[in-house]
Amino acid sequence: MTEEGRRGDWVGRQAEPGNALRIVLLEDDALLRDRILIPGLAGYGFTVRGLERAAELEACLQADGADIVVLDVGLPDDDGYSVARRLRKRDPGVGIVMLTGRRETPDRVRGLSEGADAYLSKPVELELLAATLYSLARRLGPQGGVEPTGHGRWRLDTGGWCLLSPAGRSVPLTRTERRVMARLTEAPGRLVTRNTLIAELTSNVYDFDTHRLDSLIYRLRRKVADACGEPLPLNAVHGEGYVLAANGAVGDSGKR
Repeated sequence: MTEEGRRGDWVGRQAEPGNALRIVLLEDDALLRDRILIPGLAGYGFTVRGLERAAELEACLQADGADIVVLDVGLPDDDGYSVARRLRKRDPGVGIVMLTGRRETPDRVRGLSEGADAYLSKPVELELLAATLYSLARRLGPQGGVEPTGHGRWRLDTGGWCLLSPAGRSVPLTRTERRVMARLTEAPGRLVTRNTLIAELTSNVYDFDTHRLDSLIYRLRRKVADACGEPLPLNAVHGEGYVLAANGAVGDSGKR
């Protein structure tokens, strides 16, 4: 597919298109846009359309709409501040995230004053960008498929791409993390075997390196602790599998 064709298509529709947030990415750096940000965000469950020029944005929004627009400040045919100002006037309900190399405080203040909901500096970690987009979606309303918090247990949001803590904090999940957590949250307080979890990651459980599952669980625990300030109550049962504690208790077997 040509770069022009790539920019004209929504990417990541296999990630439950009925619930996935629609992101328009306005970025003239083709390598960053097409090789890093678009596939990276698709891995977090977003549908993404990449554009190079500000002139393409209006036609894109009229044809397909968008939940959130992510835009650079330095564009070949306009500046992101002007784009944000026009976009906010055109559609007060759309989310706007500025992603730019301009890090100075006056630039941030101007971006937020022109209508941006968030201002991130390049280079940005994909996890931080995904968390920002999901957080913004919750503030915008129900179109992002993120259900209200306060259910008193760890669970996935409606779209399945964020893990929600009992306190209402959220952690964006990658595709593999999502598959594992979907199994665990379906059976709170009950053992989910290692083979069951491995089957979510591969079609051949017998040739799968089981250490990959342990590494994924370890990274997920650290990720949740960093994002939520509390441990994920996921306890290991030696040689058998994992239990997501229904009461939120973390046992000694869950520590690594």
